[in-house]
Amino acid sequence: MNGLTRPRLGWRLAVLALLAACHGKPGVLAVPGGPLPPCPSSPNCVSTEATDEGHRMAAVSFTGDATAAQAAARAALLAEPRTRVVLEQPGYLRAEATSRLFRFVDDVEIVVDTANRVYRFRSASRLGKGDMGVNRARMTRIAARLGAP
Repeated sequence: MNGLTRPRLGWRLAVLALLAACHGKPGVLAVPGGPLPPCPSSPNCVSTEATDEGHRMAAVSFTGDATAAQAAARAALLAEPRTRVVLEQPGYLRAEATSRLFRFVDDVEIVVDTANRVYRFRSASRLGKGDMGVNRARMTRIAARLGAP
């Protein structure tokens, strides 16, 4: 290898290692049928069950039956770019949303709460502390698709 090739190779390996680390493992997630986990103190999470204004978002009401509500939640999730549903059970959806440039993965959960006739949700980054408002913006778009004013 010549002197120019070795630094380029090292740089590429460093970038690949960083990108591999961006995927991370999911943090604390809900157990289907249970409550959504609380947001961490970092600002990269929003939830309808959060009590502080920095993390809180309003739940979204729905009408109709549970099957139609679940289908609407699934469609709202999949309308987001680079988002895939990784677990679906009656009343619960879990998805992974991947950022375009650095391939960071955020975990998105939606509960179809038939007892209260609302969608409850949580979206959180797997890594880092800040997200530049990405999780809130995502859930605002999804809430709008689900009929939020």
